[in-house]
Amino acid sequence: MAERSFAKQVESLRLGAGAEFRGEGILAVTKALLQSGVAYVGGYQGAPISHLMDVLADAEDILAELGVHFEASASEATAAAMLAASINYPLRGAVTWKSTVGTNVASDALSNLASAGVKGGALIILGEDYGEGASIMQERTHAFAMKSQMWLLDPRPHLPEIVRAVEQGFELSEASHTPVMLMLRIRACHVYGRFIASDNRRPTFSRADALASPSRDYGRIILPPSTYAQEREKIEQRLPAAVRFLGERGVNQLLDAERNDIGIVLQGGLYNSVLRALQILGCADVFGISRVPLYVLNATYPLVADEWVRFCTGKRAVLVVEEGQPEFIEQGASQILRRHEIGTRLLGKDLLPMAGEYTVDVLRQGICVLLERWAPQLALAARPPRSTVPPQRLADLVPPRPSGLCTGCPERPLFAAMKLLQRQIGPLHISADIGCHSFATLPPFNMGNSIMGYGLGSAGASALSGAGGRRAMAVMGDGGFWHNGLTSGIGNAVFNRHDDVTVIVDNNYSAATGGQDIPSSRAVRAGRQGNNSIVTAVKGVGVQWVRRTKTYDMQGTLAVLREALSTEAPGPKIIVAEGECQLNRQRRIRPLTRTAIQKGERVVQERFGVDADTCTGDHSCIRLSGCPSLTLRPNPDPLRTDPVAHVDHSCVGCGVCGEVAHAAVLCPSFYRADLLYNPTAWDRVMAKLRRAVIGTLQRRRERRLRRDAL
Repeated sequence: MAERSFAKQVESLRLGAGAEFRGEGILAVTKALLQSGVAYVGGYQGAPISHLMDVLADAEDILAELGVHFEASASEATAAAMLAASINYPLRGAVTWKSTVGTNVASDALSNLASAGVKGGALIILGEDYGEGASIMQERTHAFAMKSQMWLLDPRPHLPEIVRAVEQGFELSEASHTPVMLMLRIRACHVYGRFIASDNRRPTFSRADALASPSRDYGRIILPPSTYAQEREKIEQRLPAAVRFLGERGVNQLLDAERNDIGIVLQGGLYNSVLRALQILGCADVFGISRVPLYVLNATYPLVADEWVRFCTGKRAVLVVEEGQPEFIEQGASQILRRHEIGTRLLGKDLLPMAGEYTVDVLRQGICVLLERWAPQLALAARPPRSTVPPQRLADLVPPRPSGLCTGCPERPLFAAMKLLQRQIGPLHISADIGCHSFATLPPFNMGNSIMGYGLGSAGASALSGAGGRRAMAVMGDGGFWHNGLTSGIGNAVFNRHDDVTVIVDNNYSAATGGQDIPSSRAVRAGRQGNNSIVTAVKGVGVQWVRRTKTYDMQGTLAVLREALSTEAPGPKIIVAEGECQLNRQRRIRPLTRTAIQKGERVVQERFGVDADTCTGDHSCIRLSGCPSLTLRPNPDPLRTDPVAHVDHSCVGCGVCGEVAHAAVLCPSFYRADLLYNPTAWDRVMAKLRRAVIGTLQRRRERRLRRDAL
């Protein structure tokens, strides 16, 4: 199960030559892979590229018809290693993951692949998660491409250009015998458009052909002395071949304009933002026709020296729009111009910020300075910038909204229990991890001292093991556990006899990346073997102390946590906290519930609420839980000013808010209500009886209150 189903959209992947394809960027990438004759595809989900894995999973029937092998890899390293099939055979292969963290995980395999070189086209489709909406540290893929000598494509966020980049990426890889990286920002992944399709192609050389005639080349083995020859081949043969291909095939675009004494060089992925900034300044129209010449780098590495010379010759100043740092493109361009004795003034980070996302407003400001200094006539003609609301005014109007766990999330009671435990015994050192559980580092839980990497929660606490005093704790998700936590965290803890506590959150899915299945998922799916026990796995690497708990059982969870911190048992202590991801659970049960109601079947749904007359305004339920369905409303008692807690209609009936309040021994105001659909005759009789009894008790209470008032 994934966050979004593409079952209907993938039918458009069958379109043939001449048909118009409409859809999102991710669908266009998938169609381009099929049109390119890809033989195998793998990858690991992660923003903003998760949807590509979901599309491929929904299109497995179409892939099978074409003889294309697809698998959801255990990690990015696993996916990268798949590309080894293209080293010795003319097999086109593609893999995908989130960058830069995924690229770091895959770095060993990628470095070896780049050294060996490829015979078949090898394409690495990267979701470049950079900018204000990113979920990782701010780094770029560019440095990795440079150091390993892999070519980096950054296409314009326009469907025909994205499709062309995929198809040319395979051709570039084969022409230069080098793996190629194709970088897609989140806007490119979800941009909507159309292009004219081509026929899907079966691989010209199949995987069965490779097995029938195994091929081996000693020169492709990653051992000395082959590696020394491979390094020379990279520079002396592959790099020149790549530069020739880029120039001859016109991968980059030089767009002339009426004004030729200045120009802008930009990464292809920033094309739309640059055009919008120029339009605001009156230097481009709504159709994308710029009054300033543009050099669009759909390939940001390697740079094509002849194109730079041609574009910069005769211009007084050229602005390089390169997001992030260091300024690799600007440095490379400066070297090219100096070597060719081109006197054009090269501008870049002196007009634009050194770090951070290049939003339209940031680009507008930088381009405006360029025009004022080097093209005052254009600057005078530019329209004044749109009036904007001052940031401080927005900050005053819009309350801060940090990321948090979803309504009904099974991890919420776990961290509420850990918070209650710390109130009782004092603060704990908690090594956090990547995943939904990383939100526990934010309010209202505020726990977690560090985040080192996916599945590295346990390893992040290893230096503190056995230091004396209270034990260190670590948190790891089931996705991170299967990614690399089993070996890097748990196996390492067993081998080094760590005396710490690791909580593995088992929510049945890779929930943070969209709800994809993992080895411990309970769902039965053709071609996958799920339902692999985490408890069995940790015992298999030597863990002796293992406990299971249900996250929604806060009292039981508190007892297990206390036991783990106080037991005399040697070695690492592992707690597997189980609770199905509520988002995926709702996606699973809501269609079933609707169908049952429509069929007239009896259905009961639990909901929770707060008795406004009983609520004291303490709000421990909110402070300890933070559920999005919990909010505040005015107190109905005119003699009390504190607002009362309220449960809105987004409640999914998990009961965590009331459980938290009762576990904290603070609040009796929560109640549970059962919503009954299609009641039976007995249900109606019981409802009338309940109303009668309640009415009698209410009338008796009112009479007593009137009597006391007299």
